[in-house]
Amino acid sequence: MISPSHRSPLFPGVPLALASAVLFGATAPLSKLLLGAVNPWLLAAILYLGAGLGLAALQTVRGLIGLPNAEAPLTRKDWPWLAAVVAFGGVLGPVLLMFGLSRTTGSTGALLLNLEGLATMAIAWLVFRENVDRKLLLGAGAILAGAVLLSWNGGTVALDPGALLIAGACLAWGIDNNLTRKLSAADPVQIATIKGVVAGTVNLGLALATGATLPAPGLIAAGAVLGVFGIGVSLVLFMLGLRHLGAARTGAYFSLAPFIGAVLALIVLGEPPTAMLAIAAALMGLGLWLHLSERHAHQHRHEALEHEHRHVHDAHHRHTHEGPVTEPHSHLHRHEPMAHSHPHYPDLHHRHGHG
Repeated sequence: MISPSHRSPLFPGVPLALASAVLFGATAPLSKLLLGAVNPWLLAAILYLGAGLGLAALQTVRGLIGLPNAEAPLTRKDWPWLAAVVAFGGVLGPVLLMFGLSRTTGSTGALLLNLEGLATMAIAWLVFRENVDRKLLLGAGAILAGAVLLSWNGGTVALDPGALLIAGACLAWGIDNNLTRKLSAADPVQIATIKGVVAGTVNLGLALATGATLPAPGLIAAGAVLGVFGIGVSLVLFMLGLRHLGAARTGAYFSLAPFIGAVLALIVLGEPPTAMLAIAAALMGLGLWLHLSERHAHQHRHEALEHEHRHVHDAHHRHTHEGPVTEPHSHLHRHEPMAHSHPHYPDLHHRHGHG
């Protein structure tokens, strides 16, 4: 068994981010199936309400059967960040996406979601000063090139209103992902539940106020189930990925989602495949490989830090407890200053600047 201090820096962050991408990637083409019968604003509300209520039910069941929760709860200082996350990622982003999908094809809409990973990486790099090396940038460029090829009509790349709306959604989610980084130590299920319920309720009220009417119960149920997995579970996995990888790298691995969505659109929506799909698949595969093979290590110093999050006793958690302790667990603890070198990403314990 590999000890916590000797685990690969890719695990478990990369599998979490990729699983999140698979679930979210399926959301765009499956939502496209519902948009013919459901108002776009209303569908955004149903997806997020479904996510929030589904995760709330999971929390309730977990409590009833006595499963312990080792995650750190939200604190007062987290609420302003959570409010911004709900506004950008829960209210604005999904509405822009649904209206964008209603004005473009499912495969094009799915591929345009590549812009979310690039927006996340750019904001993390330029605003939050996360380290982004040449290999990560080359990978992002390869993924973007694949998306451009698939949206090329043989002459020029035209951004229609639907595409612009989806690009706006990606920018909103890029901001959301970087703000969520501030909350990545707290319970991801609690955060996703609050985000889903609040954002879904707000958009439901706005949709009904602007004249939308509720669809048939079967369509509501389908949208809610899609929301639970494509939004709720995906968001929980994404936040866990943030905890281990930081925003730039989690966003980079999440860039697999648009490719998954595009392939699913070809199958589910019956959209015709093109020769460009194979070329784009190769470019996106190259980009993903560059991200997977990227390593980052240097001599660095940890300053004294006091915080609470879910953890095991590894190279960064060397403290004593009173009484018996289960692994993993959560409590307020203090990290003493230390200097060392090992492969790492800008996670909870590695958020330092680089020259």
